[in-house]
Amino acid sequence: MNKKNFLVAFFMLCFVLTGAFAQEADVMAINDVASVPATEVVEEAEVKEADNTSTIKYIAAAIAVAVACIAGSMAVGKIGAAAMGAMSENAELSGKALPFVGLAEGICLWGFLVALLILFV
Repeated sequence: MNKKNFLVAFFMLCFVLTGAFAQEADVMAINDVASVPATEVVEEAEVKEADNTSTIKYIAAAIAVAVACIAGSMAVGKIGAAAMGAMSENAELSGKALPFVGLAEGICLWGFLVALLILFV
């Protein structure tokens, strides 16, 4: 694994762990309530649970878009370089090589569609 991929994976892991620790702090704050009647604690816990699921949905959508865009950019970089190299040797290959770059860009769109499905379904 090269240095750039390691750094990307490290920062993504830090982002996910930050969200997990923030969620754990909310749960601990709910458990610390002792003088409030039980019905209010239950209602507050239900509201916090709904907030936690929405937080997880946003994190999942962000990860889906981030991974798709990173993978798409790596694919476009490699395919684009190969296509330019092939076209420099034979100019007639441009019609055959450029659609592959468009296919690699489609990976980002699929990640965006998955994020929309996570948020709205």
